[in-house]
Formats: sequence, structure tokens, C-alpha cells
Amino acid sequence: MAEIHLEFLMSDITPTSNEPEDLVSDLRRLISDAQYQAALAVNSGLTLLYWKLGDRIRREVLGSERAGYGEQIVVTLSRQLMADFGRGYSDKNLRRMVQFAEAFPEEEIVVTLSRQLSWSHFQALLPLDRPMQREFYAEMCRVEGWSVRTLRGRIDSMLYERTALSRQPDELARLEIAALHAKGEVGPALVLKDPYILDFLELKDHYLERDFEDAILRELELFLLELG
Repeated sequence: MAEIHLEFLMSDITPTSNEPEDLVSDLRRLISDAQYQAALAVNSGLTLLYWKLGDRIRREVLGSERAGYGEQIVVTLSRQLMADFGRGYSDKNLRRMVQFAEAFPEEEIVVTLSRQLSWSHFQALLPLDRPMQREFYAEMCRVEGWSVRTLRGRIDSMLYERTALSRQPDELARLEIAALHAKGEVGPALVLKDPYILDFLELKDHYLERDFEDAILRELELFLLELG
């Protein structure tokens, strides 16, 4: 009887076959999550650092009375920084950082974007000439979680030019971009990719979102009337 009781107690403290696997799985998840969060923090910190370096050089070297020989100062700064921190601070890279600060002049925006966008994302955005294009692609990257490869593909396919947003006045376009930044919601002007649909809805190049909604309802009513 005592032996049976002892076996019963031992069965209570003996782990099941799944317990070690579950524990290892949980530990792996904790490590992976921590690595991911650390990578995000490093990326955000480096991106913000590059912006600050570019902004400082832009304001104090290239934007001052010494701008005439500012390029030579950039070369000198590069040599000194590379001696301490390596090739990542070449004069070419420093100029790219300056371009970064010029393209995205608001630090608050950079702080927000850098939580999702890597330095490689920003480098893909820098060749875009129009500020509205850069803001559109940057916000879409943040909201949709695009990879760098996806971003380059969207730019090459001229996604922005195929949205209704590109046909709106700058004032209305900025409102759409601001709403995307604030709410993370993609409005009709950002979704509609085919300008020919605008012609079908008899909308002019410059229109309000209410006009867009009214046009869709009008076409829907005509369709229902035709069905009887």
C-alpha cells in the first residue's frame, strides 16, 4: 500500500513529455522578442544619429558663411570621424546624411518614422524630388510595413503617380498625408490607383473626398436603376 502511495506522489512531480518542449519554446520566444526589440532600438538610434549629424553639418557648415569651402570641411570632418569610427563616416556618407536632413527637416517626423523604417528605407526615398512623394512613400512604409525591396518596387512602378492623391492640389494632398500619419488609415485618394476610374466617375483632376464619395453613389444609383 505504501509503495502505491509513493508511486502516486512521484507521478505528480514527474514532468510530462511536452513540458520541456514548451519551456524551450517559451524561452526561444523571449530571446527572439528581445533580439527583435534590440534591433529596432539600434536601427532607430542609428537613423536618428545620421539625421542629427546631417542636420548639424547642414546648418553649421554648408548653410553658413563658410559654405563656399564647406565641401572641403566635410572632407576634413570625414577623415577625422573615420579615424575614430570607421568607414561608415566617409564624405560620401556624410553628404547623404545632409541630404537626409534636407529631405526630412522635422526631427519629430524622423523619430516617428525611424521606429519602422530603416536607414536603407530612407536612402531609397532620398532620390525622390517631390516632398509629397517622399512623405507618401514614407508613411505607406510605416503603415503597411513595406520592406526596402517592396518600397523600391512601389517607387519603380510609380505607385504615387497612379494614385488619385497625385492629382489633387498640394493643400488637399497634405491633408491626406497628415491623416495617414495621425490615424494610420488609408483614405480613398491613397487607394485608388487608376486615373481612368476618375474619368469614369466624371471627376476633375482637383476634387474633394466628398466629391469622390458622391460620384460613386451616383454611379451606383444609376446601376440599380438600370437593373429595374
